[in-house]
Amino acid sequence: MKRIAFFPGSFDPFTKGHADIVERGLKVFDEIVIGIGYNPAKKRYFPLEMMVGVIKGAFNNDERIKVVNYNDLTAKVAKDYGAQFLIRGLRNTTDFEYENTIAQVNRQIVDGLETVFLITSPELAPISSSIVRELHSFGVDVSNYVPYPLEKLNS
Repeated sequence: MKRIAFFPGSFDPFTKGHADIVERGLKVFDEIVIGIGYNPAKKRYFPLEMMVGVIKGAFNNDERIKVVNYNDLTAKVAKDYGAQFLIRGLRNTTDFEYENTIAQVNRQIVDGLETVFLITSPELAPISSSIVRELHSFGVDVSNYVPYPLEKLNS
């Protein structure tokens, strides 16, 4: 049986930290579905369609990686894609507190759906999408923080 993991997030933008979680996750799982979720509380900075394209390109369209967008409960979407696992990256204890609660609820929504936490690589821990967005909005070069050509963010 294929071990399929669902990696949810807003990915606005997808960073080197996110890419690291996917690459390390492929050592554990046969397939990873990267799900870009719609959050009504957040207005996107980078267009959704552009982000789907740059994420696919960052992994050279690796057949083990799918990129989808969704507007439903994460646990239900993971189940729809046949995922038995959710992957979440943790940078610090604050991330753990937040993610732990969500993991428990997701298990109640979909019986047997396990969340696997991967600790962010130390050199990538300071990177967050919100920091990258802010830097980019002020014209700062963010190419050290994203796993795709910077011009993709500027188009």
